[in-house]
Amino acid sequence: MSILRLLNEHQSAIWQRERDLIRRLLHILDTWEIETSDSEHLHQALDQLNELFLLVVVGEFNSGKSALINALLGETFLKEGVTPTTDRIYIVKYGEPGNPEFISDDVRVVRYPAEILREVHIVDTPGTNAVMRHHEAIVREFVPRSDLVIFVTSADRPFTESERDFLENIRKWGKKVVVIINKIDILQDAEAIDEVVTFVSNQVQRLLDFEPEIFQLSARAAQQMMADDSDSKQTGAFQRFQEYLQETLSKESIINLKLLNPLGVSLKIARQYKDLAQKRVDVLADDSVTLQKVQNQLELFESDTQAEFGRHLDRIEKELLSMRMRGEEFLDDRLRILKIRDMLNSKKMRAAFESDVVGDTPQRIEHHVEEIIDWLVERELRQWRLMADELGRRKETEALRDAAKQAASGFAYNRRQLLDSVGAQADQVIASFDQKAEAARLTESVRESVALVGLVEVGAISLGLILSAVLTTAAADVTGILAAGVIGILGLAVIPYRRNKAKREFRQKMSQLQESLREVLTENFKRELERSVGRLREAIAPYRRFILSEEDQLRGVLSDLDDTEVEFQSLKEEIER
Repeated sequence: MSILRLLNEHQSAIWQRERDLIRRLLHILDTWEIETSDSEHLHQALDQLNELFLLVVVGEFNSGKSALINALLGETFLKEGVTPTTDRIYIVKYGEPGNPEFISDDVRVVRYPAEILREVHIVDTPGTNAVMRHHEAIVREFVPRSDLVIFVTSADRPFTESERDFLENIRKWGKKVVVIINKIDILQDAEAIDEVVTFVSNQVQRLLDFEPEIFQLSARAAQQMMADDSDSKQTGAFQRFQEYLQETLSKESIINLKLLNPLGVSLKIARQYKDLAQKRVDVLADDSVTLQKVQNQLELFESDTQAEFGRHLDRIEKELLSMRMRGEEFLDDRLRILKIRDMLNSKKMRAAFESDVVGDTPQRIEHHVEEIIDWLVERELRQWRLMADELGRRKETEALRDAAKQAASGFAYNRRQLLDSVGAQADQVIASFDQKAEAARLTESVRESVALVGLVEVGAISLGLILSAVLTTAAADVTGILAAGVIGILGLAVIPYRRNKAKREFRQKMSQLQESLREVLTENFKRELERSVGRLREAIAPYRRFILSEEDQLRGVLSDLDDTEVEFQSLKEEIER
């Protein structure tokens, strides 16, 4: 039998809106992420809108739950006892008694022809105390389906720790709760009864944040008195509870409760996942800060390396400038009439030029180039270490915060996999980074490029010998004009002219050489720096893409959940008016 037959047109419209909202929430979470149990709760909330009113009786074992239900039915139908007699959930529906109907491993349906069951299904549950953990778990899972919770506590051990914990779980689902203090007849006087009632009332009110309906009675005594058709104080107390139920289960009240309870379940789940989405956005915001730090470090690495390279290059150009100045001094000193004999010996002149002008310049430049290469290789390795340390700190912080809680979730798993992957890649680069091999590779690249400047055959010669050949070639044209034949033809008068011309040509040649070396070294450096930065950026690219993708999705989920929560709340307020 469906609740729909009790609804008027306005209530039917609310009922349909509620179903649509729950379906929308399911769609939002199904396309994002949802625990199986929460998905089941939402589907049960949808089913609940089609079912009769569900009155769920909970409490510790031996608190008198089954006795209370038997009293409501007017006959001893369910088993009672001082040991846990209810080992699964029994839904009591209207009908002729027979064998229990199997619903699931933990749920059975039994039938009894009591009038109250025409409009209400009553649920008997296992005890919620710690003795039977599986029983308690069954009940906790069933509570979200309830429309009204009857919480039974015993007067001889009122509101125990396990009952407090269980009631806290009920409160989270926003359920209407009625408290029964059962077995009140075991207390000897009114003062003891008042003390227990006050204690339970204060504890429940503090926990639920509202003053609940509390009834003190003896279900078994009331059941016995009704069977004997006698009147007593306990019969009167139980009748007041029955009257309260009748009023609560009146048409208007039962419909409001029926519509409100699936809303309570849906609101709880919507807020739960909204909080989860916000927490993940916060995690990603911190990830973005970490990623920005790494990117800033990369930009700083790039700009600082470029600036420092300029200073290294200045030292090489200073060596070439010194050589040029020595060359001009050499020409001023050697191209004179007084040294005509030396001038006529071009071989001797060239040897003197190589010794006095070129000198150890090739070796000094080679040393500077090696310094640049070692420095660049070391800087890249240091940058890998910085990145590994930064991401390592982020991973450790995250692990301490929620690794245990969300280890199985797709978001946490994928994120941690990426952090581990980037960290492992950085660690692998650091561990396998062969500075000598990297330096040798760079040296070979520079050697080949410098050889092209002077059109020198590379072969197996070193960078120093290549530089020596290139720099010595710079003097070839200058010293070549001083061959004996040329001097003899033109005469001694042209020596000053030839000296000035030689100096101009030498300066021009050195300028060209300086520019060529700058271009070669800069091109090699630029290519290597781009390679280093590219490798570092490539390592963090998957992590960056994950952050951007997840952040975009989470913003959408947050917006959808926020809108859905507002509509749920608006509908709740409309029902309560």
